[in-house]
Amino acid sequence: MRGLRLIPAGIDLSFIPKRVAFFAFSATLVAASVGLFTIKGLNYGIDFQGGIMIEVRTDQAADIGAMRSSLLELGLGEVALQEFGAPTDVLIRIQKQEGGDKAQQTAVTAVKTVLGSKIDYRRTEFVGPKVSEELFWDGVLAVTLAILAILVYIWFRFEWQFGLGAVVALTHDVISTVGIFSLLGLEFNLSTVAAVLTIAGYSINDTVVVYDRVRENLRKFKTRPLPLLLNDSINQTLSRTVITSLTTLLALLALFFLGGAVIRDFSFAMIWGVVIGTYSSICLAVPLLLYLNVAQRGSVAGGGSVEEAAAAEPAP
Repeated sequence: MRGLRLIPAGIDLSFIPKRVAFFAFSATLVAASVGLFTIKGLNYGIDFQGGIMIEVRTDQAADIGAMRSSLLELGLGEVALQEFGAPTDVLIRIQKQEGGDKAQQTAVTAVKTVLGSKIDYRRTEFVGPKVSEELFWDGVLAVTLAILAILVYIWFRFEWQFGLGAVVALTHDVISTVGIFSLLGLEFNLSTVAAVLTIAGYSINDTVVVYDRVRENLRKFKTRPLPLLLNDSINQTLSRTVITSLTTLLALLALFFLGGAVIRDFSFAMIWGVVIGTYSSICLAVPLLLYLNVAQRGSVAGGGSVEEAAAAEPAP
């Protein structure tokens, strides 16, 4: 009995000949993301901008609409309520109040007065601006160090050209993720930073698989023109890449639709990361090797079309 194949055996799609279109699309995506971040900015969560966070539990399923209406009447500014875990658990987020710690305590007291004493107040936290700034830069540092560590790892495992190609693809994934969050106005918090780091790990895993096949083919076919060799390497690993991405997406889609509001933005970031990471591994990381002078004994590492390369390929 033969197993299910999403990608037919021996498929020969043209990826390398379309590299200019891929590069143009990615450049546009990165430029748009940078522009959105610069002009519109991000919808920073309480982790990065400070504020009040109150976790409550009710006896019965919480009436989110009624609670929100009552809290908005207090005039505390932006108020966000999210159900998480069970229908009786609610997370209340209130923007930072002007007037220091005393103003925050006054706001908490007002919230408790409006909601009443029958509610179980399980956790109350205040994130100040100094802590928020430190958390933001710690998140930036974590992502930067992760990318640098990946560069070193790929450099030692393969060659510096592979490391540079992988880092360009990873940077593309991170910037585009920031751009999509800016475009949609999704909350950007520490969970999102964790998602970005996870995206980097997933993307580099895909890239390493394709790079490993490229290295294997470079050793096996020392006279095959590089454009043809790279295109063959992508097609040979395409089935594994697609199956891995689809199975991961199934789990993430379940989290997105069934996991509740608290992890919805995290799930969305992961879904976007899987899609864009798969794209960058195939359409950016590998075609970039054409311009990085990857060593190939017995042939010239350079451009040219796959059709010309195929014509120059010796008969088996």
